[in-house]
Amino acid sequence: ALSGAGVESLLDIIVRHFPSPPEGNPRPFFIGEGDDETPFVYEDDASKTLLAGVFHVTTDPYLGKLCLCRVYQGTMKAGDQLFIGDGKKPIRLGHLFKLQGKQRAPVTKIVAGDLGAIAKIEELHLGDVLHDDHALDHVHHKALPYPTPLHGLAVVPKTRGDEDKITEVLARIREEDPTFEAHFESETHELVIHGLGEMHLSLVIERIKNQGVDVETKPPKIAYHETVMGQAEGHYRHKKQSGGAGQFGEVKLRVEPLERGAGFEFVDKIVGGVIPKGFMPAIEKGVRDIMRQGVVAGYPIEDVRVTVFDGKTHSVDSKEIAFRTAGKFAFKDAFLKARPQILEPIVNIEVTTPGDTVGAITGDLSSRRGRVFGTDMMISGAAVVKASVPLADMMDYEPTLKSMTKGRGSFTMELSHYDAVPERIAKDLAAKHAAH
Repeated sequence: ALSGAGVESLLDIIVRHFPSPPEGNPRPFFIGEGDDETPFVYEDDASKTLLAGVFHVTTDPYLGKLCLCRVYQGTMKAGDQLFIGDGKKPIRLGHLFKLQGKQRAPVTKIVAGDLGAIAKIEELHLGDVLHDDHALDHVHHKALPYPTPLHGLAVVPKTRGDEDKITEVLARIREEDPTFEAHFESETHELVIHGLGEMHLSLVIERIKNQGVDVETKPPKIAYHETVMGQAEGHYRHKKQSGGAGQFGEVKLRVEPLERGAGFEFVDKIVGGVIPKGFMPAIEKGVRDIMRQGVVAGYPIEDVRVTVFDGKTHSVDSKEIAFRTAGKFAFKDAFLKARPQILEPIVNIEVTTPGDTVGAITGDLSSRRGRVFGTDMMISGAAVVKASVPLADMMDYEPTLKSMTKGRGSFTMELSHYDAVPERIAKDLAAKHAAH
């Protein structure tokens, strides 16, 4: 309700038709852990020991962090010492407030069945349970099943000095909103945020800018990988002479593929000491250096075995830096001969949609290079379409699904595996890398 239209009518309906706290099938508590966990029944009585739960966290420009809570049992008073879950260190409550729209009215207590806000307690977080008796240490709620944030954007501060500030702002938003995520993607070197859709992230971006951080946004990069399909040998001699002490190192090695997900193996097959053992770590460092950088398209290399089997040294000029360089370029030589291949992330997707849109959904997924596994029809008339699709073709899926289903469709996806990209896409990625 960006314009506020209909809010007053909605509140009137809530007051008129919604049940009171004792009647409303409230969220249950449990006590104990694992097999010993049992339901815990509280009493809606202001005279009992306190039991309260934090259901929302927000930030007030004047009051700072505000934790909105519901008191289920007992009475919460300003100045009380309370415990958070099974924590042994008590916290002392400062100011308590009743909230009415944007108004914050100070109060001295909040009684069972009522809602209020606690100010400036940094230790409190969404979902925490508050109490004043160690007998309630292990009373807790079940974790709520929040929807997975799938719509992503890369964000870049326009001012270099705002990197630390945007990290703080995003951490604050993440604490307040469990359907928002932010992380630094180490492979693509991007700060990526995820939300439930375009509208959700546009509100997040607006909030970031309101905190004084101007940002640019763009679609996140795809974390492609590189590997090889065949086996090949590579050789490099590093020789440098510049008047003083020289550098010399010569390496011969073999590159071969491993199974998907196997990672990296480095094997020393040197016979007769032609390369002393002390230089092998330097060769491995050189190999790892170029594996991080990529060879054909600038993406990290994975699922390869590297075997060093021959080389040469110099009694004076052989140094670690020389063998690190030789290892790096010997690997590049072998990699280019071993039929390099670019891999892309493949995601498993489940689309829940009205039954009359299944044909449109499956056709759209197929156009995205997807493989449809099947469709489950539900008693309600809805259908669940299951498929695997390259992540690169899912970047604009959320608004497309909304359009095809008139807002009635939803989807979940998770990373499944990496697989080879088609040749035309591989050539395009390699060409873009070469242009840079």
